[in-house]
This record gives sequence, C-alpha cells and structure tokens, in this order.
Amino acid sequence: MSAVELFHLVDGPAEGPVDGGRPPLLLGNSLCTTLAMWESSLPGLTAAGRVIRFDLRGHGRSPAPPGPYTLAELGGDVLALLDRLGIERVDYAGVSIGGMVGMWLAASAPERVRRLVVVCSSAKLDSGAFRARAQAVLAAGSTAPVVDAVLARWFTPGFAAAHAPVLAELREMFVATPAGGYAGCCEALASMDLRPELPRIGAPTLVIGGAQDEALPPAAHSEPIARAIPGARYELVSPAAHIAPIERAAEVTGLILGHLGVVPAGISDAARRLQGMRIRRAVLGDAHVDRAVATTTAFTEGFQDFITRVAWGDIWAREGLDRRTRSAITLATLTALGREGELELHVRAAIRNGLTVSEIGEVLLHTAVYAGVPAANAALALARRVLSEDGLI
Repeated sequence: MSAVELFHLVDGPAEGPVDGGRPPLLLGNSLCTTLAMWESSLPGLTAAGRVIRFDLRGHGRSPAPPGPYTLAELGGDVLALLDRLGIERVDYAGVSIGGMVGMWLAASAPERVRRLVVVCSSAKLDSGAFRARAQAVLAAGSTAPVVDAVLARWFTPGFAAAHAPVLAELREMFVATPAGGYAGCCEALASMDLRPELPRIGAPTLVIGGAQDEALPPAAHSEPIARAIPGARYELVSPAAHIAPIERAAEVTGLILGHLGVVPAGISDAARRLQGMRIRRAVLGDAHVDRAVATTTAFTEGFQDFITRVAWGDIWAREGLDRRTRSAITLATLTALGREGELELHVRAAIRNGLTVSEIGEVLLHTAVYAGVPAANAALALARRVLSEDGLI
C-alpha cells in the first residue's frame, strides 16, 4: 500500500535562533486520539522551536484506507510527510502506537531521527487481544464496543475523577475514529515485533513509563525497551497511567525538553523551587512531602527551601542520569554513611523510581564490597523490613 497524505499542523517559530540548531520536533499520538492530545504540552514545547503534529492514517483528519495496516506503512506515511515538508531530520516523541512508529523510524531510517522519546509504549504486544478488538469494532461498525474498557486504563482514578471534561473530550475523539482506521491500526499492532530492531537504534533515546499504566505496564514494556536500546535513559513518572503526556503534562514536557538539550535560560529560584517540589513529590511521595511541609518552622524553612531548590530542583532534575540510577547511587551512599532514617525513605523512593526488589538487593550487595559488610548487612535488614511492610516481599 502506498503512503497516505497525513493531516498535520506546524506550531511554533518557523525557524531561527530559538531552535538552537535543533531540527523540528515531531509528535506521534496514541491509538484512537488525534494530534489534539498534545495541546497541554504545546506551549512548553513550542517555546523551544518548531513542533509538527500529525494524525495517524485512519485517525482524525487523515485518510482511512482499507486495512489491515502494518507498522511499516504507518512509518512510511510519516517519512512521506517529512519529504513533502522538505524536512531531512527531526526529533521525535510519541506515545503508545506513536512511540512504536518512532522506534520504527529510528531503526529503519536512522538518518531522519536525531533524538527519540518513547512514552508508554511497547516493542511487542498481545496479538490475540488486538485482533479481537479489530474484529469487534468492524462487526459493530464503530469503536463503541471497546471505548469504555480502553478509556478506563488511560488515566489513574484520581485524575479521571478530577478531570471529567478531559475524559469527555477524549471519549468524543475515540468514538469519532472510523472503525476501519482503528481496526487497521490494531492489526498493525498485532503483527508488530520491534524487539530485533531495538539494538540497532542509534539515536539518543529517552523512554518514559507511567507507574500506574495498566494498558502497558512499564516493567513488561517500557523497561525492556530502555534496556534494549543502546544507551537509552529511562524515567518513570507517577502518578500516571497510559496517557502520561496529558496526566503529567508538565513533567513529561520537561523530560522531553531536557532530552532534546533545551535548558531554560536564567531559570529563577521560584521556577527551580516549583520544579524541585514536583520532583521531590514524584520521588518521595506526597505523604512524606506533605509531612515535611506541615512541620516546617521558621527555624527549618531555610533548609527546606535549600533542599527543594538545590537537591531536587537542580541535581535530581539533571538529564545526565535517570532516576533509577540516581536512586541506586543514593542507596549506596546512604548505606556507606549509615544514614538509616534517610535510607528507609529512599528504599521506597527506589521502588517508586522503577528499581525492582532484586535490583535493590544487588545495589546493597555491591555496596558491601566497597563500604563494608556490617554497613550493608544493616541496610539489608532495614530494606527487608520496609519492603515487607509494603507487601513487596
């Protein structure tokens, strides 16, 4: 099948100093959404340069040719769009099927992708489940038979309860998707296996998982992608389910910009403080941070401001290491120093940042070699207690 002419929009400056020599950023959407799903991220992303959004074939205002489709055809549509626009190279960020298209592009046309961001995506899916979805919507002539089950996994319950208008808009977007377009893309997902291609991806890659993503649990989908792509960085955002760019728009936007090498000029202390509080809550959890804030006094407020701005708003916000790695380093350092109160806190933070129980054990075993057996033994006992209390072992 030949490429279809995808509907697209270009936002931000045409080109110039704001781009800093970077190519445009191309954004890929999830299944049954349109390019409108990126609206909440657009102001931040366009501040750094041109942004191009497109509707997949069979979605939004793009054509819906008869299916089934393949991932190569979806990727070929994107290459044809870039050729029509006269664009040789892009940065690419995509969520779910949009991320799969991005991985295909980076593996199959590496000269066209400078940097890659893969959000809540997968390299291999349950073929039977997606073929069943395709059959159900084709039999009904609409996406109605699957909309409720799918939407229920797009957001965490708390976000869904607090953002009813967002869900209503996405439901309209979903049911407006032609049955043939949806089924065609489901067939593309059913036949897809990107696992052999991942080691060939040379573009610097950021993989983002949603900690509460039940559609594509990160341990089974995002993390294997990050392990397979050479040098890939992995970030886990929480709370976030499958459509993390909407549920955690500010955090995902910040991660994308950081990966693209966009550093805000002259960031103020106030902005650093806001960023630090966001990261501090994501790593340590709302309950701990709320307690720390509630017990802050005039005597301790200077220290609280310092750690929020510097430790969390600067060091933990840097792109050079992902949060999993920073958690591992923190566990080793606290073990070596015997800081048991902080260690207890950071055992839970490590789980929140995506380390497994076995990986925490490996970190503490490794630390025993360099910091001493007594220190590691005490840390293991503490970690065992914490993980047992949380029902993880």
